[in-house]
Amino acid sequence: MSGYRLPAGGRIDRNAPIRFRFDGKDYRGFAGDTLASALVASGVTVFGRSFKYHRPRGLLATGVEEPNALVTIDRGPGRVTPNLRAPSVALHEGLTAASQNRYPSLRLDLGAVNDKLGAFFPAGFYNKTFMWPRSAWEKVYEPAIRRMAGLGESPVTRDPDHYAATYAHCETLVIGGGPAGIAAALEAGGRGGRVILIDEQEEPGGGALADPAQWAWLEESLARLAALANVRVLTRTTAFGFYHRNFVGAVERLTDHLPPAGASGAREKLWRIRAGEVVLAQGAIERPLVFDGNDVPGVMLASAARTLALRYGVAVGRRVVVMAVHDSGWRDALALAAAVVTIAAIVDLRDAVDSRLLSAAEAAGIACRTGHAVTGVRGRLAVSGVEIAPGGTGAAERIACDALLIAGGWTPSVHLWSHARGTLRWDDAWGAYLPDAAIEQVRCVGACGGDWDFGGGVAVPALPSAKPAHRQKAFVDYQNDVKSGDIELAVREGYRSIEHIKRYTTNGMATDQGKTSNLNGLRIASEALARPVTQVGLTTFRPPYTPQTFGALMGHHKDALFQPVRKTAIDGWAMEHGAVFENVAQWRRARYFPQAGEDMHAAVARECRAVRESVGMFDASTLGKIEVVGPDAAEFLNRMYTNPWKSLLPGRCRYGLMLREDGFITDDGVAGRMADDRFHVTTTTGGAARVLAMMEDYLQTEWPGLNVWLTSTTEHWAVIAVQGPRARDVIAPLVEGIDLSPDAFPHMAVREGRICGVPTRLFRVSFTGELGFEVNVPAGHARAVWEAIDVAGQQFGITPYGTETMHVLRAEKGFIIVGQDTDGTVTPDDAGMDWAIGKKKRDFVGKRSLARPDMVVGGRKQFVGLLTDDPAEVLEEGAQIVADPAQPMPMTMIGHVTSSYWSATLGRSIALALVRDGRALMGEALYVPMPGRTIRATVCPTVFYDAEGSRLND
Repeated sequence: MSGYRLPAGGRIDRNAPIRFRFDGKDYRGFAGDTLASALVASGVTVFGRSFKYHRPRGLLATGVEEPNALVTIDRGPGRVTPNLRAPSVALHEGLTAASQNRYPSLRLDLGAVNDKLGAFFPAGFYNKTFMWPRSAWEKVYEPAIRRMAGLGESPVTRDPDHYAATYAHCETLVIGGGPAGIAAALEAGGRGGRVILIDEQEEPGGGALADPAQWAWLEESLARLAALANVRVLTRTTAFGFYHRNFVGAVERLTDHLPPAGASGAREKLWRIRAGEVVLAQGAIERPLVFDGNDVPGVMLASAARTLALRYGVAVGRRVVVMAVHDSGWRDALALAAAVVTIAAIVDLRDAVDSRLLSAAEAAGIACRTGHAVTGVRGRLAVSGVEIAPGGTGAAERIACDALLIAGGWTPSVHLWSHARGTLRWDDAWGAYLPDAAIEQVRCVGACGGDWDFGGGVAVPALPSAKPAHRQKAFVDYQNDVKSGDIELAVREGYRSIEHIKRYTTNGMATDQGKTSNLNGLRIASEALARPVTQVGLTTFRPPYTPQTFGALMGHHKDALFQPVRKTAIDGWAMEHGAVFENVAQWRRARYFPQAGEDMHAAVARECRAVRESVGMFDASTLGKIEVVGPDAAEFLNRMYTNPWKSLLPGRCRYGLMLREDGFITDDGVAGRMADDRFHVTTTTGGAARVLAMMEDYLQTEWPGLNVWLTSTTEHWAVIAVQGPRARDVIAPLVEGIDLSPDAFPHMAVREGRICGVPTRLFRVSFTGELGFEVNVPAGHARAVWEAIDVAGQQFGITPYGTETMHVLRAEKGFIIVGQDTDGTVTPDDAGMDWAIGKKKRDFVGKRSLARPDMVVGGRKQFVGLLTDDPAEVLEEGAQIVADPAQPMPMTMIGHVTSSYWSATLGRSIALALVRDGRALMGEALYVPMPGRTIRATVCPTVFYDAEGSRLND
């Protein structure tokens, strides 16, 4: 291919020259060019190297289906984007681009040795070759393969750009701005509803942009659209996914078409669009032909050559041959000839072609070779000629040329239709799948729906040739280097489903998602299997339609906003007092408070002793809190939790255990009955949103007749846990209106009053096993109350403690933490918590599942304690447990360690675990294999400290 700029024509602005660089060399284009069109106009033939064989590749297409011309764009420090398609990159002043997957240069690539050794790299070769030694895969084989076969290099520096996101609603969303899409938008706009038209190109028009005869209509139609106030047109916008209930995700490129110095604001914007109706007008993609040498630079889709000539004013060569099996190839050849591009010959496999096309070609001085097929292409870095033969198998004839255009028919773009779960039907006339029945409120118009006349043709899996497929360089998937012989090999290997063939060969699994390869691969498999195409199966289209940047999908969710850190009202005090923090379910929580010279273990030991011997204070504000209010509040909780709630008196608390429908523990917490119709319910820190959503789901869908209201109060109430033998002494001077005596205020009670003059809900509950109070106050007063408690407790040596100490103290008492000591498959009985199930309750969420045979069968994992033989040995959480350490590998694992700590109170290590039939193993030895050693431990009850619970009731 020796492309050049035509002296006239196209939609570019020849009065606005643009300078740019590609692979370190300076070039010139014009405003309106893409990187691809400007490079072709400059005579560039090689755009990249192929994925596996490092074969030189040129431009195949001029749309997002382009598989070869992948480039890296450098917009400055931190703004390097790999794997962009050159036809989709708008040219701007100073643009800097580079080719990919080559060393040391594009024209001289040492990786091309893979092509010479191609016979050793058939489909699936790595699955068979790199099997031994097993450990070498990650350290040797995979890194080497990735270096030799790959795409662009991932950015390693920070992205300095920012990205926007928005929501939009409309009555009609039209995706695709070609003639059919514009007509659909005009029709919908005339009805008066909100209309959004989105198109991925720099300007709307689709195929009309390469047809000067339609430019007047296009200009008039776009003017009509612009005059409609209810119509929004978004260019440079790609609809990448179609989701449930007509929800469409799209990305608008805001500044990539501008020079970096002139770009301001967000780089891209993510559109989340909900539409009453979606009209898909995505057009169709021309299919390549499969034959020996079809990937030599200069072999291009006929429609792409037409677009280059009539839209960009670029000729793909000075002597061009067209290989067609479809009428559209003839029309493109005639259009190129009219644009003064020399067409040396039109070759068509069909014996009979529309006489009007034949006459027009002859009138244009074009040689016609019907009943012939291209059997080979000369040249490596550029086309220098082709070989054709009658029927593909007769005597060869050579034609000198510098470009070969191919026209294999058309494939409707049904990707988004498939995202929306629309069904497909095979159409013999198109030789392709067309949209059939819709699930969502969506319809297809124009070529996307098969409603477009491209002319007639034949669909062939590959051009006939006397050379067997395994000896041909006949590529089906250009980007993943999949040849027709690879697909036939997959069939010989025993693969029958197209999904399996796809995975074995990787056909259609590249970044283009097989836009030009899927149908050809399907037909080759169909022929090899001797089955109709419809019996071979169909691969699944998944979002995104084209690759999108992580930045566009993340939007503002980066840095501090990536996962917003929630802070309690007491966080500032903890920070000022040297706390070490950890993140727990988006909350920043104080983990421990080290004093001078202390590491975590020393600090935690000191904090534990303080709580056990005197008093400690803990910020428990992160606990989820839900206000359950209404005449049916007790009945609602009775159905949601395993425990009985109706008999609970106002002023009393109860521990609640919540199950999923499958009978497994999902959350727990304490709820206090504030009045007959009001409960203060707490959840785990990480479960707050999940529990509220679950409650709302049941309330609205299962029990809409219950008169109950749910309100999240997690942010409203701050919680200060005061725990230890001197807890009552600390808060007594600060509390008003509440009798704190043990008889008046027993364990598991709640009272309302004031503390430090602030309203409080005071719970007498404990997660430490000591005398304990949880002081709930409005968050705005939390720090003042905390500081007052701290001052009041100084005479007792009050000690602030963090989550690590809380974990140790609760483990000493055998209290579970949902999500740590449970794994989503633990029942109340497994956890030893049958006592938390209301035996007389008729029903609650998960009750019926508890009676399933698999829930009561022996061999289930049960919650137990473990004590290591060596008291100083602290087990690793997550470590696996076996009964016999001498058994051969792989060993039978019977459980795992869920929690493990050093207990300063007990002077030894303790652990909690889930073990198969654990309660039947009390007193028996189990083993924990670790690298280089095995640890012996004895099964024991889960309560290690104050088993009688006497300290709770002081």
